[in-house]
Amino acid sequence: MVIANRDFIQISTEKIKKEINNQKLVEMYKRCMENTLDSTIKIRDSGLTFILTGDIPAMWLRDSVCQVRPFLIFAKENEEIESMLIGLSKEQVSLVEIDPYANAFNETPNGAGHQADKTEMHPQVWERKYEIDSLCYPIQLAYLIWKITGRTEQFDAAFFKMLQTIFALWEVEQHHETKSPYRFERMDCVPSDTLKRDGLGTETAYTGMLWSGFRPSDDACEYGYLIPSNMFAVVVLGYAKEIIEAFYPSEIETIKQAATLQNDIQLGIEKFGTYNHPTFGEIFAFEVDGLGNQLLMDDANVPSLLSMPIIEYLEKESPIYQNTRKFILSKSNPYYFEGKLAKGIGSPHTPAGYIWPIGLAIQGLTASDKSEKLEILQMLLRTDAGTGLMHESFHPDYPEDFTREWFSWANMMFCELVLDVAGFRMANVLKN
Repeated sequence: MVIANRDFIQISTEKIKKEINNQKLVEMYKRCMENTLDSTIKIRDSGLTFILTGDIPAMWLRDSVCQVRPFLIFAKENEEIESMLIGLSKEQVSLVEIDPYANAFNETPNGAGHQADKTEMHPQVWERKYEIDSLCYPIQLAYLIWKITGRTEQFDAAFFKMLQTIFALWEVEQHHETKSPYRFERMDCVPSDTLKRDGLGTETAYTGMLWSGFRPSDDACEYGYLIPSNMFAVVVLGYAKEIIEAFYPSEIETIKQAATLQNDIQLGIEKFGTYNHPTFGEIFAFEVDGLGNQLLMDDANVPSLLSMPIIEYLEKESPIYQNTRKFILSKSNPYYFEGKLAKGIGSPHTPAGYIWPIGLAIQGLTASDKSEKLEILQMLLRTDAGTGLMHESFHPDYPEDFTREWFSWANMMFCELVLDVAGFRMANVLKN
């Protein structure tokens, strides 16, 4: 059994009962936590940790970190959780070494997945959609393990090599038009599953930001500079500088490299990434191209504009964040939907009108008002279609119409929101 000592589930359940007092919610919390432990996490003989996303037999660099966030809250008191997380960090380092442009990997080099895509596929790569956040999450995970548990064995020579690989790739992707070797095309698919211009993507000009082929939804970017993912890069470059200074102090040039990237990206966000909205005031755009085009929207997947406080880019009290949040949670956002049983953010990745539990969870986690958090939990409880689990998305009038029967990331985002309302918060653990 993965994590034999599960006292933390029982302890948290008792606190949840006191704070929220809803039997269905308590049962769903336990089921979602145990489902992830029992069905998605595999500890290899080597001690490394491979985590399935759910009903797709592959591990996403992004999803796998989001799937363990609630466990991070309890890691300091549970050595099994600590070891599982260290194993995941080392697994991610090994996968980035295979291909830093890939977003999802097979457990072994078995050739499963999208091997027919026109890009440089490896048999252990399930999918090779380049997404900035795929390289942010491994840095974030290693950093959070250190700060929460004090464990540091993840910071070995391989980890530093991964940082060098990521920084070099990001320097190239600041100049995607002229320097990037990356191309991606998929045949016989919807337009959002492939890149235009023979796999190069839509045209961009230099901004200092990082180009991304795809979003955290795995949909192609309309414009190449995805603002939420660039925000996340700014944050993890700060983490990386702190890690290098603490564990690789002689690597002065790499610290400078991280600082330069961080500064370039931040200046790019400030210069190209904001929009003066006639209703909401100054807000952040979702995507830009450096040629004058901006896309105003938000998507439920994380990093998103709504998740800025979660990824630690801005405090939720920030005026521009509050303006952007009001825009996102209004019908001015083309992917905000309302129905009889729920209202919230969806994604172009799923049918029009469908709402994502991940988006609802992020809305709850970034809410200042407890009543808003509780309202969102009620929405999630009444839209599980009787399954006791979350789904990728659902119809807000007919929640039995949902996508993805088993989607662990959504299950664990629900758990993180429940824990937040009950007083178990990542921010509090980090402060302590």
